[in-house]
Amino acid sequence: MPETSYVQRVKDFWGRDGLGPAILDALAAAGKPLDRLTIDDLAPLDQFHGGGKGATTRLARLGGLAAGTRVLDVGGGLGGPARTLAVEHGCQVTVIDLAPSYVQAGEALTAQVGLGDRVSHEMGDALELPFGDGTFDVVWTQNSGMNIADKEAMYAEFHRVLRIGGRLLLQEPMAGPVQPPHFPVMWAHDAATHFLRTPEQMRTLIENAGFRAQAWDDVTAETSGGRAPAQGQSIQSLVMGDLLPAIGANGRRNRDEGRIVMVQAVFDRR
Repeated sequence: MPETSYVQRVKDFWGRDGLGPAILDALAAAGKPLDRLTIDDLAPLDQFHGGGKGATTRLARLGGLAAGTRVLDVGGGLGGPARTLAVEHGCQVTVIDLAPSYVQAGEALTAQVGLGDRVSHEMGDALELPFGDGTFDVVWTQNSGMNIADKEAMYAEFHRVLRIGGRLLLQEPMAGPVQPPHFPVMWAHDAATHFLRTPEQMRTLIENAGFRAQAWDDVTAETSGGRAPAQGQSIQSLVMGDLLPAIGANGRRNRDEGRIVMVQAVFDRR
């Protein structure tokens, strides 16, 4: 798929006008004080990936993040993980995403909780990162590569923008031993924009890009097949709307039948 087509299709699939105000409206409806929101208040509506904030916390601990770490969050969307890393680990985080509505919403939410000095949001493509060589200590990515076919180019870019000895922290859905998955899934209506590889293939291509594995954990049981919160809206329901019941049912089937697995991993840049 030509890059321009990939970029436009991703924007078309994920884009949602007015996402920031919709999130704030949902928080107000849930009784949250908008003038003193916390990252935990935001979590049901800004942690848009399998496992929610708990998965973000797990990956941060797995990667041993320290205060002052310069982090690039690729495909970070609304910025929930970035704000978590800033508050709970003292990191300086740059979020990059293809979808303008997510960048705008992320900026608004970051400003709302007073974290503009520690978290920034930019438009950009994972295949052409707009940063110099060796800019970051950590590249972080959670559930962001599913629509990208050229994963070799993506991990080459991750390697380029990391300093020598820096770390890659990832959480990613991967193809299970049973194929194909049931559609729709959270990131694709059908196979046209669905590009998962097996864990074995992923680990090999990442190592071939110049990384050395330090941790590789199957977290399928912890991060997939979840349901929306019992009270209030989730980001999944806000974005997917009427499709969410079918997506949720397929998510559980894909997990239970071994069609999609979830991995968290840590790599050092060689």
